Amino acid sequence: MENPQSTSIELTHGLDSKPPFFASLFAAIQHMLAMIVGVATPPILIGSALNLSPDNVTYLVSMSLFMSGIGTFVQVKRLGGFIGSGLLTVQATSFAYPATIISIGTSFLAAGMTQEQMLSTIFGVLFAGSFVTIFASRLLPMLRKVISPTVSGVTVMLIGISLVEVGMTDFAGGYASKLDGSFGSLENLMLGFIVLASILLFFRSRSQYVRMSAIILGMTIGYLVALYMGKTDFTAFNNVPLYNLPVPFKFGLFQIDWQAFFLIGFVYLVVIIEAVGALTATCMLCDRPIVGKEYNQRISGGVLADGVISAIASVFNAFPLTAFSQNNGVIQMTGVASRKVGLFVAALLIIFGLFPVISIIFTSLPKPILGGATLILFGTVAAAGIGIITQVKLDRRESMIIAVSIGVSLGAAFVPDAIAQLPPMLQKMLGTPAIAGGLTALMVNLLLPRPVPQSILKAESVRKVREKFDAKIKR
Repeated sequence: MENPQSTSIELTHGLDSKPPFFASLFAAIQHMLAMIVGVATPPILIGSALNLSPDNVTYLVSMSLFMSGIGTFVQVKRLGGFIGSGLLTVQATSFAYPATIISIGTSFLAAGMTQEQMLSTIFGVLFAGSFVTIFASRLLPMLRKVISPTVSGVTVMLIGISLVEVGMTDFAGGYASKLDGSFGSLENLMLGFIVLASILLFFRSRSQYVRMSAIILGMTIGYLVALYMGKTDFTAFNNVPLYNLPVPFKFGLFQIDWQAFFLIGFVYLVVIIEAVGALTATCMLCDRPIVGKEYNQRISGGVLADGVISAIASVFNAFPLTAFSQNNGVIQMTGVASRKVGLFVAALLIIFGLFPVISIIFTSLPKPILGGATLILFGTVAAAGIGIITQVKLDRRESMIIAVSIGVSLGAAFVPDAIAQLPPMLQKMLGTPAIAGGLTALMVNLLLPRPVPQSILKAESVRKVREKFDAKIKR
């Protein structure tokens, strides 16, 4: 079958080519610059919001890097010929998960769990949720009909909007600064603004390489300013272990809370649709078919790898992984789509995960630096959701789905007292904007009748006219 040429870039190294060592390493470093902040940020956000110890946060970041490398290797190698996409696909934790995980973890702590019990239950729930992805990888055509672009777009948009609160908290100094009275201080706000402004300035550069590295360069500027201001803390580097080996069930054997599983299960479904979009874009950029048997095998294999690696990641206390769309921009920029580069990326991620000094660099960043970067990242997530919505024609039906979803989700978020007397399960659902909005969009999408296409209506009218005419002839 011929490949529809959907990509306008000219590849210098195709999928099966083998660039020289240094060319492969340089391309892999570009991928790392584009993604490493995105890989490290979710565990830092979750750890900060749940007030985890610095050692535990460092371990979570290390495992995110390590499992991202393992997941990337599986995606690129396509184990067994069916687990993985066989493309230059990089895996990392989606920003769709942190808001729901934070909400679930907060409720566990409020119920009296210790941090270890809370984490073992969260990872137990995530382990069970990964099988949603595994099973759904076999039912992708059906799933894409039920979770329409409007449903997934609204959910992704609300995920970005709900995460802005976390980003703004870090921008103003972080949760810990609320205890020492420095939250919202002029120094914190200025440092966050410097990072945000620096990212925007780098993003305006004419150099594609600088634009791709804008976030990490902006955070570097912020770190240098923080050094000058005396706001950096180097105590985290004291007694740093030489390496950090993965420890299965570090926080205890899995416990599963089925109410939490129900909440996170829907997020898994939405992330699958997000992954399908990312994998389709990778097929286009790697000059592979985007229709037909090969395409379907690559997509289902990529989603299956997401589920399998997410299950393994839960055992080693890392959060769920999915195909990372940011790296498609690097393929487009460099014209390098070689699987060999993907193996280099996997190796770098595994090395970074095994040596905790890399993780400590991120966990020791002053919170306003992280906040200045994540405000943009989370805004980008919301913008991506809007982009998904715009793929469909916004007729009255689609507009009603969006309106009801936003009304229910943000209404409960803005006025939490309105749901205070509901059962705990409903409070958890409605209190998490992405879950409330996503489930509402799904239900309204199923309930509202779909308009009949005009072509069908016209054909039906012609058929009725012919039937009447034939009846008159017979009489």
